[in-house]
Amino acid sequence: MGLALVGPLAAQEAPRQVDIDELIPDSAVENPDDWAVQGAEESDTRDAEPTLAADTAIAELPEMEIAWPDEIELDALQDLTPDDDIEFAQMLEDRRQVALDSAETEAISSRLILGFPQKEPVFDDRDEFVTRFSALSMIEQLEDGEETVAQLAARARQDEELLGNLLRVYGYYDGRILRTISSREAGEGDVSEKPRVRFDVIPGTRYRFGAIDLGELGSALDAAALRGSFGIASGDFLQSDRIVAERFSLDRALGETGYPFAESDEPELLIDHEREEGDLSLPVRPNGKYVFGEVVSGDPAFLSSRHLANIARFEAGEVYQRSLDLDLRRAVTATGLVSTVSVTPREVAPPNGDEPGVVAMDVTLERAKLRTIAGAIGYGSEEGIRLEASWEHRNLFPPEGALRVRGIVGTREQLAGVTFRRNNLGGRDKVLTLDAYASSVTTSAYDADTVALSGSYERLSNLLFQKPFSWGVGAEVLASDERNRVIGGVERPRQTYVIASLFGRATLDSSDSLLDPTRGYRLSAYLAPETSRSSGQQYTYLRNQFDASYYQSVGEKTVLAVRGRFASIRGAPLFAIAPSRRLYAGGGSSVRGYGYQSVGPKNDFLEAIGGRSLVEASIEARIGTGLFGGALSVVPFFDLGAVSIDSKPDFRFVKYGAGLGFRYATGFGPIRLDLGVPINPDPEDSSFAVYVSLGQAF
Repeated sequence: MGLALVGPLAAQEAPRQVDIDELIPDSAVENPDDWAVQGAEESDTRDAEPTLAADTAIAELPEMEIAWPDEIELDALQDLTPDDDIEFAQMLEDRRQVALDSAETEAISSRLILGFPQKEPVFDDRDEFVTRFSALSMIEQLEDGEETVAQLAARARQDEELLGNLLRVYGYYDGRILRTISSREAGEGDVSEKPRVRFDVIPGTRYRFGAIDLGELGSALDAAALRGSFGIASGDFLQSDRIVAERFSLDRALGETGYPFAESDEPELLIDHEREEGDLSLPVRPNGKYVFGEVVSGDPAFLSSRHLANIARFEAGEVYQRSLDLDLRRAVTATGLVSTVSVTPREVAPPNGDEPGVVAMDVTLERAKLRTIAGAIGYGSEEGIRLEASWEHRNLFPPEGALRVRGIVGTREQLAGVTFRRNNLGGRDKVLTLDAYASSVTTSAYDADTVALSGSYERLSNLLFQKPFSWGVGAEVLASDERNRVIGGVERPRQTYVIASLFGRATLDSSDSLLDPTRGYRLSAYLAPETSRSSGQQYTYLRNQFDASYYQSVGEKTVLAVRGRFASIRGAPLFAIAPSRRLYAGGGSSVRGYGYQSVGPKNDFLEAIGGRSLVEASIEARIGTGLFGGALSVVPFFDLGAVSIDSKPDFRFVKYGAGLGFRYATGFGPIRLDLGVPINPDPEDSSFAVYVSLGQAF
């Protein structure tokens, strides 16, 4: 207890003011040095402080009227009985517990380390946090050997800000970042030549979502289901990424549930540090539910409204879905007849109570150039010189009726043909094709001069719409004058065949790409009953072929691919089947390392005569190299195949081929270059073969 004296005591008089001249004697002025010495030699004449005994009585204080408490008696302290109902508050139990000296560390690189000294509460999503920071770190963008302490310090400040932002992304709004720049870690004996940065990340408590306001969403007919699509609830851990993702999910649900005109504003998050919560506001306006109406073409003379409705995947009266809206736009683009297209829902009847409104789908398009002249020239060891030209009008017979005229002049093939093609006939991607051609073909196995007429109706898979199931049916009539090849000037007998055929095929496809699959499988079957008349004799037989392939990713850069093929011709002897209709193996899509059609039975002139059964198998590993931005891959492969005269496979004459290929990925598929070597060649086989094409071998 202290006393403050605010004025002079009553018994004292106010002190007299003393002039400074009275304090300095005349001797000091006349001889200051002697006076200073004299003053230093004088002894201290102050009275010594008296020594007081512990029991010395305290003098009465002036003007103190309160009696000293000498006679007061205090009661003895009572022992307290423990109360089991008392609970002590754990004030710091849920607060951050930090241990810098035993922090866990993550070495991002030799110059950047993250420390995590917080033991409790646990830092959720730490691994993802480290990965994101490593990808965005400014320090990591420094090239080796270029960093100086000044550069490192400048970028360290940027990384410190980045870490703070990332903490807030994950809901840590009171986190701390401790930054240290040094040339060595504690405990290391030698000083490193390169400076290092360490950040100790102390996230603190993770905030949670508080109140959630979704605007007018409750006015929608499907309010409960739509609210369920927004996967954030009060009490969930706060994370900015989830807000973005769930807003997208809600928008998608609105678009897929019949709300073409739904709107939402930017989300706002209000952080309350006292509650350790963030209140989310996302104003949503559903703007009514609708069903599809009619499809309206902006150019009915070019692509009619009826035709567009035919290729759409929705019917009038069905609940509006944004994905089907976008699908129609893609389908019109896939025709190749338009340069630009837009599909816009237009209200024709507003919602009425619980009844949805109706929207018409307005298709606005701009015609593309429809005529195409194309040409190609090339050379191959198997084909020789080849020149090809074509003219096409893609909508000569609207809608989508194309006419194509083509011709080929080459060392081994000459052809003239005309093709009519009608796309999207009877439904999406259903194609009618009529083809007439005359050709003369010379291969390593046969010569054939052919005139043919064929037609097919197919449901096709294409690059824009790869289908899990596709099919095709058709018919063909042809007349062909054929013989085995002329070798050494010795002509083989020619024979004319008149052939009529029906055919059908079906394909199951679960792969992820038509040109470059990395997972999934493909299964296909082809059946073609044929009748053939030659030399006054009629033969009927069944041609069939079954293919299977499987693709599996192994790690991040390797795809393992395997395939098998079985084919046979049943019902007629080999001589009754035209050489061009028999089975052959060898070539870039068969047994690599061997020439085209060079695997199989041969006659005395070493000519491949073909067979009635075929078996093939291949395996290859498509291994990414990381070169050229990851575009280049190497592909070791192994193939085998056998062709038999009988309709049942004969494995006594199996041919094996192996080699190495390269793939260069482009935006439209990989470019393939394979070098194959025959493992058990015949004397007439080449020592290697090279194949170049677009797309994988299978």
